[in-house]
Amino acid sequence: MRILLVYPQNPDTFWSFKHVLRFVSKRSTFPPLGLLTIAAMLPSDWQLKLVDLNVERLKDSDLRWADYVMISAMIIHKQSVHDIVARCAAFMKPVIAGGPLFTTGHEAFPSIQHFVLGEAEEVMPQLVADMSAGALQPQYSPTERPDIKQVPSPRWDLINFKHYVTMAVQFSRGCPYDCEFCDIIIMNGRVPRTKAPAQLIAELDALRLQGWKDMVFIVDDNFIGDKNRTKAFLRELIAWRERVQPSMGFFTEASVNLADDKELCELMVKAGFKKVFVGIETPSAEGLQECHKVQNSGRDLVEAVKTLQRVGLEVMGGFIIGFDSDRQDVFKQQFDFIQRSGVVTAMVGLLTALPQTKLYHRLKQEGRLVTDATGNNTEAVLNFKPKLSREFLQSGYRDLMKRLYEPKAYYQRIRTFLKHHRPSGPSLRLSPSDFKAFLKSFWLLGIWDSHRHSYWRFFWSTLLRRPAQLRYGIELAIIGYHFRRVASRL
Repeated sequence: MRILLVYPQNPDTFWSFKHVLRFVSKRSTFPPLGLLTIAAMLPSDWQLKLVDLNVERLKDSDLRWADYVMISAMIIHKQSVHDIVARCAAFMKPVIAGGPLFTTGHEAFPSIQHFVLGEAEEVMPQLVADMSAGALQPQYSPTERPDIKQVPSPRWDLINFKHYVTMAVQFSRGCPYDCEFCDIIIMNGRVPRTKAPAQLIAELDALRLQGWKDMVFIVDDNFIGDKNRTKAFLRELIAWRERVQPSMGFFTEASVNLADDKELCELMVKAGFKKVFVGIETPSAEGLQECHKVQNSGRDLVEAVKTLQRVGLEVMGGFIIGFDSDRQDVFKQQFDFIQRSGVVTAMVGLLTALPQTKLYHRLKQEGRLVTDATGNNTEAVLNFKPKLSREFLQSGYRDLMKRLYEPKAYYQRIRTFLKHHRPSGPSLRLSPSDFKAFLKSFWLLGIWDSHRHSYWRFFWSTLLRRPAQLRYGIELAIIGYHFRRVASRL
């Protein structure tokens, strides 16, 4: 059996980091972990080929070769999926589709005959049997949440490491919180399920033995959803690090209450974690209450960010505008908070009603839904009727993004971060890609870019005042170039 696994093309958004790739001479930021994991569940004697459209073209010869085409996608991949499916239809190739896009919105793809809706582990044996028999069913849906301790290690052999900036692994699924706008609990439930520590260590060791030496993204939507299990894993990770001396570092996503647990923070840093993405959403107490973001409520969020920075973690922040409780000064509130906290990588988006979320159902009941979600929160688009003027929110959002990423404000935010950040934990190697990026930043940011004077002022002030942190500063300057490009086209 010949199986072609296809991952759609990422549009140019915050998360694509498209404009960083030219600095590091890579083609994509992350590999398609979902498809690599699905591939590991297929029979070992089947022939597999993975085509990631972010690193290579889908050729006609690939489609002629395949018996089945398997696609995994997120909501943001909708247009790319339509293009892929049209090409498969031209070659009369059956498509099996799974992932978040289809779990909550498969009805929008009448040309796809076969879907896996939800987590795939439970249904894979039946799916494989039906593929072998040529008797695929229209839909496969699990009856319960799988034990992810049974999930096999991803098929790393199907990708070329040199195309990617960062590798990706998963420790847990699910989040204990119940934010109104979030679809994680729809996909993975509210009870965190984790792999065994030794299981994930084995995956990391496989990456190490295949030559991976750089950053690894632990893709959990809330890495600390079950703190006790997370601590147990981190202790095993530290022991592994001391035993084999890997050069890789880590980053992940976590809720802001990470700042409340000193032991957990110290374990993460000692294990090699350098960054954490935190959903801050809004400094407005009313906004947090509205969206049921209880873990953020009743605390000094600026101080929480600085606590994490002081232990050695860079905080990347997610922010949302468009809550019903937002007032006319929402843009000033967000700008002031982001600048004061030193959240350099501030991913600000307009609120989106994602399919099947509590927000989606509330707005639908209120008759306020307008269009489907695109999955791209960096578009100045609202798919519902807001309480504030739509035009006010859209124009204010565009202005906020440009203001946040114009060089003066952005470099000042880096300075604030470097002031509070205390680098700790294992030192990471300066890879060839890092060295290339450092040199290219001189040309692209220091000579070619129209904001070169701001770059050189930042470069020299950092070199003179905080030379040990120059590497962090240049990395953030490069990332800022990407965000500035994204903001400029809003």
